[in-house]
Amino acid sequence: MLILLPPSETKRSGGRGASMRPSDWAHPGLLPQRAAVAEALIALSADAERAAAVLGLGPRQLDDIPRNAELASAPTMSAVDRYTGVLFDALDAASLPAAARRWLGAHVQIHSAPFGPVGALDPIPAYRLGASAALPGLAPLKRVWADAVSTAIAVSAPRFLLDLRSQAYVGLGPIPAEVPSAYVRVVSAGPDGVVRALNHFNKRTKGELVRDLAQSRPRVRSRGDFLAWAEEAGWDAREDVCGEILLVARHPAS
Repeated sequence: MLILLPPSETKRSGGRGASMRPSDWAHPGLLPQRAAVAEALIALSADAERAAAVLGLGPRQLDDIPRNAELASAPTMSAVDRYTGVLFDALDAASLPAAARRWLGAHVQIHSAPFGPVGALDPIPAYRLGASAALPGLAPLKRVWADAVSTAIAVSAPRFLLDLRSQAYVGLGPIPAEVPSAYVRVVSAGPDGVVRALNHFNKRTKGELVRDLAQSRPRVRSRGDFLAWAEEAGWDAREDVCGEILLVARHPAS
């Protein structure tokens, strides 16, 4: 099984790893796109005022511009440790035992705007770039990434793919039809049985789900395998009429 996660806007600074080597990450075939986006982001960051306008940064976010300017030489850390925020706080990868972290490295990828999907343990620098940004001198990110990422996923041939990304990142790399997959939508279930979409707890639930998977390390090769594991692990996961998996949050009101 391969799990695709969205990134987070917030990230930890620093790192102890050497500067980035994109050819060593998952999907090395994406190297041309990674280089093009990184170069455009670095070039933009030479003009702080323009970078702030293009990236939509407020006064408290201006420190992200030097991060982008130093992208090529900045220290790195594992992607799953780099990202913070609701999803990654719930996943809390740093507290997992070594075997669970190895499972994350083998089964989880995080879809970033400047790098495309990277492995959970791939060492990346801090950056600031969202899926909807339009970098000067570069085609819209959807045009840069969509076909290339879809091809890379098809080439890697995952037996089953669980897509936990937000719609913005799905647009940067749709899952090819030939790859068995399921898109997960987090919902709450009322006393009347009606399910409703969630926002904040959508991210928290995804983080908790991936943490549970990493700790139990099941062999999931199909949608049916995932649903069977979810039931055994105490998750309420259902297929809807559109083929998506509806995952009921455990504590949407807490």
